[in-house]
Amino acid sequence: MEPRVLEGLLEELTGLEQLSVWRDPADLERFSRDAYDYSPVLLERLRSCRADLVVRPESVAAVMAVAAACARHQVPLTLRGAGTGNYGQCVPLEGGVVMVMTALNRVRAIEADSGVVEVESGCLLKELDQSLGACGRQLRLLPSTWRSASVGGFIAGGSGGIGSVRWGFLRDPGHLLGLELVTLEPDPRLLRLDGADAEALNHAYGTNGILTALQLATAPRVPWQEVSIDCDDWGDALQLATLCQRSALELHLCTLLDRSIVDRLPPWSGLAGGRHRLLLLVAPDGVATLERLAARSNAIIVRIGAEAAHRGNGLRELSWNHTTLHCRSAEPGWTYLQMLLPQPEQALIEALRVDWGDDLLWHLEGVRHWGGARLAALPLVRWRGVEALDRLMAQCRSLGAVLFNPHVLTVEDGGLGVIDGDQVAAKARFDPKGLLNPGKLRGWTG
Repeated sequence: MEPRVLEGLLEELTGLEQLSVWRDPADLERFSRDAYDYSPVLLERLRSCRADLVVRPESVAAVMAVAAACARHQVPLTLRGAGTGNYGQCVPLEGGVVMVMTALNRVRAIEADSGVVEVESGCLLKELDQSLGACGRQLRLLPSTWRSASVGGFIAGGSGGIGSVRWGFLRDPGHLLGLELVTLEPDPRLLRLDGADAEALNHAYGTNGILTALQLATAPRVPWQEVSIDCDDWGDALQLATLCQRSALELHLCTLLDRSIVDRLPPWSGLAGGRHRLLLLVAPDGVATLERLAARSNAIIVRIGAEAAHRGNGLRELSWNHTTLHCRSAEPGWTYLQMLLPQPEQALIEALRVDWGDDLLWHLEGVRHWGGARLAALPLVRWRGVEALDRLMAQCRSLGAVLFNPHVLTVEDGGLGVIDGDQVAAKARFDPKGLLNPGKLRGWTG
């Protein structure tokens, strides 16, 4: 940012009520980062990206003041929650201002009859879930970073996670029921969108509207039970995972890990290694059914007990991207992929095992995709360079996998690879000059 522009912006923002402004280099560095170091590709691409200014509003009025100032001075504005994303969603590619939303953290209302919650975007998912628990409700979907992630960041940059085995993905109709947002204009508007209009801002990396509050559907609270099932044979484990998903069980998590990953799990998990492992969160009335299914497969089942008794370090912390986190903590030379597997899954897995051997370790997650039980994969990939990674991804696609590339920056290329016209139209409505998180929406930049 040109010095004169920065000084003009500072003059306008400094001293505003309920707004903190930071210029210290350590703050600029800290708030220009997320967990993109999972990807060596993004690590190289993003290492030099820095904000010129960091602000933290404590009210919607302060958000509007920042939006107005950025619009008048034509300064890029990038939104940030807790910074737990893995794809550089909140990294300012063109500098400018990073706005930290975590001080907007109130739970505004929980409807007694429907359980619909209205919550400000900076609220941590852990704190939101605690508030819902007091009303006998719970969030439907959570990332494995749920203890530290914000709800606005999850909606803007996430896709699914814990709960996807039952509830599918965030962009499925019925999860996000409405939004409050501020437009990025010289005279910002504060708007409330219904569920239909809100869909275009879901999983858009904060490129097309400043989210200040969200309305979300919730579910009745369940005292989830933790169960581990070990198999000697991968084919048996895969078949059992599929059977669990298709049975009359209320599941919140269904994770399948190759024995090579199990052996890399942290010691606090308390479970022995050496076998392929299913990790499940199941309603209390489903534990007996899991025992019966495991017996049919000659599998070893361990009833770990009520999830609530652990108060941390439970099975959630071994699933989704936390699996990758633990393995990378032990051996930093690993990265990962994300994909939806074709059915049946075994042919693809075996073909890739033949060609990639121990450079590809399998981690599967049960999900619901358009109403059907499917398996998503977050395999660990030993980093052998960009060329090897590109060959692996091309082979996955040729075998029928739908790849969600975690090594790219744009919304579209990290998703299905196609431009969503509704997202582009929403950006034109709410960010007409293209200043919000520029460079992340390919449909806008062309």
